[in-house]
Amino acid sequence: MAATWPAAPEAVAAQLLGVLWFVSVTTGPWGAAAIAAAGGEETLKCEDLKLGQYICKDPKINDATQEPVNCTNYTAHVPCFPAPNITCKDFGGNETHFTGNEVGFLKPISCRNVNGYSYKVAVALSLFLGWLGADRFYLGYPALGLLKFCTVGFCGIGSLIDFILISMQIVGPSDGSSYIIDYYGTRLTRLSITNETFRKTQLYP
Repeated sequence: MAATWPAAPEAVAAQLLGVLWFVSVTTGPWGAAAIAAAGGEETLKCEDLKLGQYICKDPKINDATQEPVNCTNYTAHVPCFPAPNITCKDFGGNETHFTGNEVGFLKPISCRNVNGYSYKVAVALSLFLGWLGADRFYLGYPALGLLKFCTVGFCGIGSLIDFILISMQIVGPSDGSSYIIDYYGTRLTRLSITNETFRKTQLYP
């Protein structure tokens, strides 16, 4: 009986790399394109594109506002590119064949309304000049700023409270706008629950 030798390490490594490459292609952003190429083109409605069948670009950020340049009414749009070999049909029944370089649709993303109030400046004023009310004057609260100035920051207690509230972004500009914060920086998002909030039933073991 002939002895069977174990496979060479180079052959095993080549097979493993081939498996990893296949998995990365079929599960990556253009995985649908590879599958569609194997089985022919795929025709679907533009609004029915699923994750993995398109890639959306990152929004272009305005350096002054740190928000998307086309932000209007708390909404901005980024271009999305369907995967190659995708044929998209619009509401009028017109079909468009994509090669991966054409913009298929614009995806809406949320953005904030800012009006020139910097979060870093507000925190710095509250930390160093809060006892003079400079932070409240800066944010558009002149009455509270004057009161803090006359009472030396409510004997320091009011300055400490304001510093905590401003740092936690609980107190913002008086006009209701948001702070200017780095788009990819540390932003706090407040969540609230109302009577219309969907509550999922908790299952306990």
